[in-house]
Amino acid sequence: MPGAEGRLAEGPLNAAIANEIGKLVADFTGRGAPKSRAFIDQDVVVCLLEDGATKAEANLVAAGKAELVRLGRDGLQRAMEPQLVAVIERLTRRRVRVFLSGISTHAESSVEVFVLEGEPTTE
Repeated sequence: MPGAEGRLAEGPLNAAIANEIGKLVADFTGRGAPKSRAFIDQDVVVCLLEDGATKAEANLVAAGKAELVRLGRDGLQRAMEPQLVAVIERLTRRRVRVFLSGISTHAESSVEVFVLEGEPTTE
């Protein structure tokens, strides 16, 4: 639900971020995370994507190749960076200053973190 300035209020904004980041990751990897949540605290946006390993990634981890999965996911996350940043900037109406991304040891969960600049615009 839009707030007084035409932007989404906190709850709907968190949900919109989780949904759009989750969809973007699914489009890139071929499988989405069944659980995704986003949180905003002042100038930090965190999106947690859980249980999102593909079947191939799960098989590689089971074969002791978790590092290979982490390297592959890191490459995908870096390739997605412009699109991920664009989603956050569009939804928050703030510029992203820093993007950080990581994946858990067994590749089942990942996190996308964005540090924002300034205050939201009313455009």
